[in-house]
Amino acid sequence: MSEVITDLIPHRPPFLFVDSIVSETTEGLVAERTWRSDEDFYKGHYPDAPITPGVLLCESVFQTGALFMAKQALAAGAKPGEGVPLLAKINDVRFRNPVYPGDTVHIEVKKKEAMGGFTMMDGNIKKTDGTRVLNVSFAVAWKTPEGQT
Repeated sequence: MSEVITDLIPHRPPFLFVDSIVSETTEGLVAERTWRSDEDFYKGHYPDAPITPGVLLCESVFQTGALFMAKQALAAGAKPGEGVPLLAKINDVRFRNPVYPGDTVHIEVKKKEAMGGFTMMDGNIKKTDGTRVLNVSFAVAWKTPEGQT
């Protein structure tokens, strides 16, 4: 893909959990992430048996959703970089298998509907061998947060 992830969404390391866009359609997007063993959170989660925190796996799905929304906005002629994606709702998170340092995963989001400035999506993560990691439904709005200009 031609755009760099950081050209599309405001997230930056160390809180960027998407490495690249694998594919996209008008209804969804697939991204990829390799969870590197040198990432700080593994030092405490857990020192003798590191595992990727579920909340960070969810965040990678939400960031993939933001990438999808940014790509849709660009296709419609909007300028990138205006506002930020704000998570509005999370439903039905199901964790199926753990992710360990060194694992590469595919993160997929699919749009269900857009209504009133919110985009509702389903997301999932699978390891590259096809092992299911998690499923989640969520809603995002792209806005300028109150109190920020």
